[in-house]
Amino acid sequence: MIEVKNLKKTFGTQKILNGISTLFEAGKTNLIIGQSGSGKTVLLKSLLGIHSPDSGIICFDGRVYSDLSNDEKRTLRTEIGMVFQGSALFDSMTVEENIGFPLKMFTNKTPQEIKERVDFVINRVDLIDANDKKPSEISGGMQKRVAIARAIVNNPKYLFCDEPNSGLDPKTAIIIDNLIKEITEEYNITTVINTHDMNSVMEIGQKIIFLKNGKLAWEGTKEEIFKTDNEAVIDFVYSSELFKKVRKMYLDDNA
Repeated sequence: MIEVKNLKKTFGTQKILNGISTLFEAGKTNLIIGQSGSGKTVLLKSLLGIHSPDSGIICFDGRVYSDLSNDEKRTLRTEIGMVFQGSALFDSMTVEENIGFPLKMFTNKTPQEIKERVDFVINRVDLIDANDKKPSEISGGMQKRVAIARAIVNNPKYLFCDEPNSGLDPKTAIIIDNLIKEITEEYNITTVINTHDMNSVMEIGQKIIFLKNGKLAWEGTKEEIFKTDNEAVIDFVYSSELFKKVRKMYLDDNA
């Protein structure tokens, strides 16, 4: 669980985060949505410790990040997995080497223990027979699977995903969404996903926060987002005719 209290961040004279308070729950897919410039990326980077907020609190299962020592922060970072927008794989490494990289860097596991753990997560994300391939030799969807496997190889408590469906076709995007959701529930991970993909919202939005102009304008579940009367949410989520029809069908069916 990650708790955010009254988080504020300013760059120059521009307020990017303006008093955001919310809770990202363990075992659930927590999605951050909003227009470009709404503060999504700055919020995600603040949670990761890349940006230091001007004020407010970020609390990881009772641990206030700003109160931690440098050693405690390093320990916390070993509990975090990250799936980057472009996968960010090492081109010169094989799939197996990419996935095993965090274990070599941050643990004292033996080569055999690393091999066993890597084989386990490769199997978990359905990357059979890909161990010795380079990123350039596999599809974009498979690259995302490698990125997810690398993110979970060290048994993280917290998983952050920045636009995990970027560059994927709709069918593959749904597969990646479902894989992230399955892993989140299976290992009780606190997963935070920064996304523009409304299909992800409708498929796996167990907790959704909507940012507008640096403020938390709405939060709820994928079911509640169908029923909301929040005009800003309706304007953003249901901007396409397809989603307007989906919402109308949902409301008619649940009238």
